[in-house]
Amino acid sequence: MARVPVPDFPTLTLRTAAIGFAVLAAGAAAALLAAASTEDGVHLWDVVRTTLIFVTTAWLAWGAAGAFVGLPNRRHRSVPPPLTLPQPPTVVLVPICNEDPVTTFARIAAMDGSIRAAGLSVDIAILSDTRDDLAAARERDTFARLLAETDGAGRLFYRRRMDNRGRKAGNIEDFIRTSGGAYHFAVILDADSLMEGETIRHLIARMQADPKLGLLQTLPKIIGARSLFGRAMQFSAAFHAPVFARGLARMQGATGPFWGHNAIVRVKAFAESCGLPALDGPPPFGGHILSHDYVEAALLARAGWKVELDETIEGSFEEGPDNILAHARRDRRWCQGNLQHARLLAAPGLAPWSRFVFVQGIFAYVASLFWGAFLVASIAATVTAPPPNYFPEPYQLFPVFPSDRTKEIVTLALGIVGLLLLPKLSILGAAALSDRTRRFGGKARAAGSVLAEIVLSSLLAPVMLMYQSRAVMQVLAGRDGGWPANQRGEGRLGPGQSLVAGFWIFAGGAIALAAVKMLAPSLAIWLLPICLPMLAAPFLIWASSHPIARGLFTTPEETDPSPVIRSFHRWQACLSQPAAQPREALDAAA
Repeated sequence: MARVPVPDFPTLTLRTAAIGFAVLAAGAAAALLAAASTEDGVHLWDVVRTTLIFVTTAWLAWGAAGAFVGLPNRRHRSVPPPLTLPQPPTVVLVPICNEDPVTTFARIAAMDGSIRAAGLSVDIAILSDTRDDLAAARERDTFARLLAETDGAGRLFYRRRMDNRGRKAGNIEDFIRTSGGAYHFAVILDADSLMEGETIRHLIARMQADPKLGLLQTLPKIIGARSLFGRAMQFSAAFHAPVFARGLARMQGATGPFWGHNAIVRVKAFAESCGLPALDGPPPFGGHILSHDYVEAALLARAGWKVELDETIEGSFEEGPDNILAHARRDRRWCQGNLQHARLLAAPGLAPWSRFVFVQGIFAYVASLFWGAFLVASIAATVTAPPPNYFPEPYQLFPVFPSDRTKEIVTLALGIVGLLLLPKLSILGAAALSDRTRRFGGKARAAGSVLAEIVLSSLLAPVMLMYQSRAVMQVLAGRDGGWPANQRGEGRLGPGQSLVAGFWIFAGGAIALAAVKMLAPSLAIWLLPICLPMLAAPFLIWASSHPIARGLFTTPEETDPSPVIRSFHRWQACLSQPAAQPREALDAAA
């Protein structure tokens, strides 16, 4: 077995600093809560909630540390080394399953044209896992038209897999086993991915220049959002995500992430290292590995290959969900896949950082249960505490903590809010100083978008927390969520649909607020920021799914779309027209 890459000194230093910051912040939060809770002696529930606030604050501080590590922008846009000729054989892999063939193949046509414009000779393989025969027939018909329109015979390929074992990972593995020997590199995409030909040229050149590089991950920008929810996510991905990704890249070094798409892999390394066996037992913890990408990155690192993330590479795009329900469905699959990684923590030979990444992924979901447990423990501590030396006035609707406890509690609350807000506000300040805001409509518009995104994400946080908590409990109860089909283009939700989807959250908020008001009235005012959005969940789900004007959440990809995005829209218009006059439709759309 090859030697696992050893992190260099700067990487180790940043990891140590980030972990140290998270521990210090968590210790401070626990100390403040303990000081506010133990005036009448130490009680069991005080110990429980102090422990829980330590764990949950450490998680928040770890996320903030990633932003702070990525904030100093010493990295300029990555300049690729020159491509050495002859160009290594390369293939773009596009796994699909029950996708709209017109939209999917329009993306492929756009990328094919961009690849040729970049002077590359690259094949594109469409790997279908579609089970419905009628849907598969539409795929074949649209592919035949795509070949005719692009003269793509010999470089565009389509195959439908009849055995769907392993889902997407199995689909890629099947291609690697049967056809991978013909290629040195493979660019792995999703059905909703787009990538410029120059970006693919960049990726190939980087792999050529470093023979030990097994995988290079790009940071895809979200495009095509129309709703309030989708556009807020799209803006956040464009404005905040590069800083968080830069921090992640600096801390992970050569043991970086793989997000399953918009990345290039060395076929030899992938074939030798990344075979994924089915886990013993039934789903959700057994069976095929759902979140295969993080496991494949860990296996590449275990075999001695470098796995790197470069957030500066431009020209890489994807689409995102346009409403909360679509996001929750996708998040349910990720939840099950990440919790499944608990089975792999003790796998032999993994780099310590790979195991740490698995723990991070698991805690990204179980943290919602820890927050819920903290609230329950806080109520229990208040209910079971000895009678205090004060009595609230009867006219007080929401009695609060006595004055000698208020200072610690307010400081704790402000500290937690600061861990959530300070990274985003710091990113805004750094962007304003560097004139990066110009690409987002100017300083005023960028600031307005950041503040609006903070308000929206704060309102939606309790709703998303409830969906995540339900997902975790379903997995822990042994319920397999499977791999539901993606709902591309799903946008506006009706009032009835939103009410059905959010009523259980509304009911949970009402019951929680009533119970707290009855059992621990001193806590009621502190729970309002959580319970009020829960009470408004059906409205928030409905309202956030509606389209909004483009004045808010402006992104560079909207004001100055990449050529491959423009080409995609032209091809989409072309392939949507009857086949008798495709060329005229394409010219008209241009």
